[in-house]
Parts: sequence; C-alpha cells; structure tokens
Amino acid sequence: MEVPLSKPNITALEKKYVMKVLNSGQLSFGDTLLRFEQSFCDTFNVSHAAAMNSGTSALHVAVKALGLQSGDEVITTPYSFVASGNCLLYEGVKPVFVDIDSDTFNIDTTLIESAITPNTKAILVVHVFGQPCHMDEIKRIADKHKLFIIEDACEAIGATWKGNPVGTLGDMGVFAFYPNKQITTGEGGVLLTDNEHYFNLACSLRNQGRDPGSDWLTHDRIGYNYRMSDLQAAIGLAQMERLKTILTKRERAAERYIRLIHKAGLPVKTLKPLPDSTMSWFVFIVKLPEDADREIVIERLARRGVQSKPYFPSIHLFPVYQSQFGFQPGDFPVSESTSDRTIAIPFYTNITFKEQAHVVKSLAEALKGEE
Repeated sequence: MEVPLSKPNITALEKKYVMKVLNSGQLSFGDTLLRFEQSFCDTFNVSHAAAMNSGTSALHVAVKALGLQSGDEVITTPYSFVASGNCLLYEGVKPVFVDIDSDTFNIDTTLIESAITPNTKAILVVHVFGQPCHMDEIKRIADKHKLFIIEDACEAIGATWKGNPVGTLGDMGVFAFYPNKQITTGEGGVLLTDNEHYFNLACSLRNQGRDPGSDWLTHDRIGYNYRMSDLQAAIGLAQMERLKTILTKRERAAERYIRLIHKAGLPVKTLKPLPDSTMSWFVFIVKLPEDADREIVIERLARRGVQSKPYFPSIHLFPVYQSQFGFQPGDFPVSESTSDRTIAIPFYTNITFKEQAHVVKSLAEALKGEE
C-alpha cells in the first residue's frame, strides 16, 4: 500500500468557484478575493484580513508594517519552518532564539524574559504543528515590556487558546495555505489584524507600495508583488466554507493515530491537545526513541510504501544562521534533540483507517528493525 505524506482535499465546489472566476475575466483583485478575505473576518471575528501569495510574504509584511528594522531584535523559536526566522532577516532584524518546551515543541515561555534586551521590539510566536502557545504568559510579558506580538499561525488555522482563535491574539497574525496545510489555495497566506493602520500598510506593501485608493501606477512606498490571484482565492473560499468539516475530519484522524499507536505500544511520543486550548492538526508528528536511527526508520517506512519526513530542523543550525550569528550545536538543546528525533508520518483530511493502520504497523516494524 502506498500512503503519501500529504494530499490536498479538493472537491467539486473548489472547481466550480475557479471556473466562475475564469469565466468572469477578473483574475486578480476581484470580488472573489474580497469575499475570501471577508470570510476570515467573519470566521475569526477580526476587523481586517489581507490575502497574499504565501504565508512567508504575509510574515514579512507583518514585520515591515510594524516598522521593525536593522538593529532591532525579535524573540522567537528555533524549532519552526525557516520562514519564521527569514522574515526577520529580510528587514535586517536579529532573531533572538530561545529554546522550546519538550512537551509542546512551542517556545518555552519561562525563557523569554531573560532574552529581552533594550533592542527587543517584538515576540514572534509560532503555534507549531497547530499547537497553541501559552498566550496568556506571552501577552503578559509583551505588555510588561511594551513589545509587539506577531503570531505565526501558519500551521494553526482553527486552533484556539481559551476559546479565542490563534492568529487574532497579537498585533498581527498569519495563516498559510500551502497544499499540505489544513486548507489550501495552492500557494497563499493571509494577514489578520484589528489595527486599521497596519492593515492599510499591509495592503500597500503587498501591492507594489500603492496606497489604497491610489492610481495603479502611483507608488507611495517601496512595496512587493505579494498579491493573491482570484483563482487562488476561489479555491480558498470553497475551502473556508468547508473549514469546520475539514478540521473535524483531521481531528478524528489524529485521534485514530493516537489510539492505534497506543494499542501497538509504540515507544514514540505524540502531541496531544493541552488544557485551555484546541489544537488544529496540521501534520502528525512522532518523536522517536533515543536509540532509533531516524534515517533507517524513514528508509524502512519508504520500502513499505509509507512516506515520512524529518520535521523540523532547528533554524539556528542552518549555515546562513551559523555564519551570520555564530550559532553552534548545543545552543538550544531541547530544540536540537527534538529536531533529531521527530518525523512526520502521512496525514491528510481524508486519510482512511486502513491507511493509518498500515502506517502504524509499518512504523512498528521499522522500529523493531524488521526489513
């Protein structure tokens, strides 16, 4: 049996909305884009949403809109997709990493205050794998030290902290829509904020520096081509209409994995929703035991038709971060240990029980050394 790592969930509704856009002749900055953005305002009770061509672009715009620049520092996590660090480097901002919590894989809030300096301007939190960070403590620290909060909720659409949607708990939040995400637009992202000034600036920055209402060839500042097309928005609009169903299916699939792994007695660690939060399942991660050779496990899974992948490398050990900031192995031991031992196993909205049972059986055999 072949089981892919991920698979987008596309239905007739997405195809219908795409064809409607194609037939309209309005492929960019049309009504469908506005409806897609409004769906976020309505669903997450936020004042403004600016769709863009990727979550990375939206994170960059958030950094830029807050006025962060060279000489500033932002506290964030090393255990994340590289975009959460790169979006700071684009503006010459120094990422100040603090280690992660070994249970949640999120930023360890007990380490944040000791990393604050006179140059610290913001905390960029990452709700990794859809697991909400401890936002009460993060907001307390941010308020005490007058710091901005940027939420990288790219992997966490639909997750909540004490009943409140992540992505709406800071100054700005970002969701992303790559094909392996909970919902997809192929490529894409959206920036959420209740601040009208930040929103208007974000809209200008994503559209070559044009202020809202300016003529098409009038550029009020240096901006970027970070626009989302109406074709992408059409897919996303259909996905947003099905968001609750999609999230429910993924939650049930995650629960099935947890039961199957427990029943099989596998010596692996899995993430579980925390008290006060609702998790949004992006990928399904297992942390292998210390004596397991991850590369061999991945190879054995592949021979059984099961795709898997290491998730995530620690950002501070990428060559550009080591050369620019002098990071070394051992700087963030919990992140590094987690990076060395975690893998993503197949997970997608319509994964079947039969597929999941095959994955868990294959993982058990791979860990036992069966060829």
